[in-house]
Amino acid sequence: MKAIDLTIPFGVGTPPWPTYIPLEIKYFKRLAPNGANGQVLTHSNHVGTHLDGEIHFYTPGKDIAELELDFLINEGVIVDLSDAVGDYQVYTSQMVEERVEVKEGDILIIHTGYHHFGWDQPTADEIRYMVKHPGPDREFAEWAKKKKLRWLGVDCGSADHPMNTIIRDWMPRQAREAEAVFQEKYGRTLAEFYDDSKYQLMHIEMFPHGIIHAECVGGDIDLLLNQRAKIGFFPWRFVDGESSIGRCVAFVEDDRYDELMKVKAGMEKTKFGDAMNLDHVKSLDKLSE
Repeated sequence: MKAIDLTIPFGVGTPPWPTYIPLEIKYFKRLAPNGANGQVLTHSNHVGTHLDGEIHFYTPGKDIAELELDFLINEGVIVDLSDAVGDYQVYTSQMVEERVEVKEGDILIIHTGYHHFGWDQPTADEIRYMVKHPGPDREFAEWAKKKKLRWLGVDCGSADHPMNTIIRDWMPRQAREAEAVFQEKYGRTLAEFYDDSKYQLMHIEMFPHGIIHAECVGGDIDLLLNQRAKIGFFPWRFVDGESSIGRCVAFVEDDRYDELMKVKAGMEKTKFGDAMNLDHVKSLDKLSE
């Protein structure tokens, strides 16, 4: 089998989740005169592609070190919802099941298309990536529990809808934009749709059930849309870690990998060499009109 990287590039330009500490890099020694380069890094756990652990929101939960590799690696599916939901909109389990078969115990990666607004993309838009991406309601969370999903992944800033987080208070102009979307599309105000009982439900309600998630997935994700693969996430063996930066990887058979690389050769690339399909951006722009 061969690996396809679903991880975004990690550097000082990578945005953390709003208000979290970004990556800072300092050289503490250099080749001259020390004979080696050495760096000190400062960052939070919520920058770049990362895995939210149970104790991020659930005190008696597992830390990152307690997650077995057999749990982190499993069969799964990558679903493309970039043709279904745009800015501030809500995705559902029905949208997922109309596009892929989700089996009990699967890993599910959701491609909203908003990774195209990540810092590494030619269409980069940090506010759209972190603040305007779509997200789920409780219906989706309950479905995920019934499916006994292993873990989830999303290609945007959070597994929760951004307006079901503190971002709603921090970004009042964007909250007003979202308010207009919710009243027009769903016939309800933000406060009615996401009342206090649903606050950050993908974290608060899911982690006690062991259903955690990876955020800011990306890399070559556009190669695997609406396809199954063996999927793995590889965090640090982080004792007391509430979350962890890591690598998200899909594994495919050699012959399938060769075919996917032929597809990639014909696609546009980011400056870091990841495949990109900018038709997703056109679709999202149209959905968001």
